[in-house]
Amino acid sequence: MSKNIIKTWCLRLLPVLFFFIVFVTYYHFPAVLQRCISNRKPLNNSKSLCGGWQTQKKWESLNFNISRQTQLFLQLEDFFWRERLSKLTLPYGLKGSEQMLLKVLAMTKSYEVPAQIKKLECRTCVVIGNGFAIKNSSLGSTINKYDVVIRLNDAPVRGYESDVGNKTTMRFFYPESASYDPTKHNERDTLMVLVPFKQQDLRWLKEILYNEKRVRKGFWKPPPQIWQGDVSKIRVLDPHFLWQTAGTLLHIPLDPKSKQNPVHPTTGILAVFVALNYCDVVHIAGFGYPDSRSYRQPIHYYGYETMKSMKNSYHDVNHEAETLKRLEESGAISFLHQRL
Repeated sequence: MSKNIIKTWCLRLLPVLFFFIVFVTYYHFPAVLQRCISNRKPLNNSKSLCGGWQTQKKWESLNFNISRQTQLFLQLEDFFWRERLSKLTLPYGLKGSEQMLLKVLAMTKSYEVPAQIKKLECRTCVVIGNGFAIKNSSLGSTINKYDVVIRLNDAPVRGYESDVGNKTTMRFFYPESASYDPTKHNERDTLMVLVPFKQQDLRWLKEILYNEKRVRKGFWKPPPQIWQGDVSKIRVLDPHFLWQTAGTLLHIPLDPKSKQNPVHPTTGILAVFVALNYCDVVHIAGFGYPDSRSYRQPIHYYGYETMKSMKNSYHDVNHEAETLKRLEESGAISFLHQRL
């Protein structure tokens, strides 16, 4: 074979070789890079799932058509230095609540997550639901390893550590689900995150902070009249997240017709959406309700409430369960135990 023929064939094969190199690099380089990093610095299983390109790819795959928002809590400057326009009232906006909120934020003075979490290049988060599914799971030690552990309402920790752990970075609550002594089932540095569903929720917090006369009207369950929490650990969640949870994630009508019963997201699905915005890795546990026809089936890992108590709920738990399933199938979240 002449040199000219060999040269011709080499030139023809160059594009094929180039394509092969690009293909291998594109699909395998991230994995190789991850192995190199792992060999240099030990990472746990959650950390190995991190990477800015992976986080953004997962977010884009959800087709929300909105940007991730990592500023979770309302700040005084949002209302003091400039006018914050909101067309919606609570729970999805702040129209009509600005002055009351300004007083609350002036007293709390802190609006960020702890610095040691904020500076992390990769945030691993787990949202712990209150469902019966986590009972006897022995997940406690696993849960404690996450950077951020989000808990809900007044779910207890003491006495259940083997299943739910004892680390609590944030606890989402509203007045009716508040405990008068937050130190009992939280850590000293736990952020107490108020989720304001109605104007009365902000009024309750203002009365607590300023030691004003308590107004009991407007609550479906009497909230604590004395609250022994650390003021510096109080945060107020931006209603933007509940609005997006309802409209973008669950596709709930924000302004239902007069004959329709209003449906609102649970605190749990809200916390999952917040975690998707803030965290690189999102795992969940304690989510899922039993069959709605099983009225005697316990719904929490604690207490004695059954499915009967959910009969007239303003939450569509079946729809939320389907949404969590979709998020899991897309790779956006993972369950730490078998999904109900």
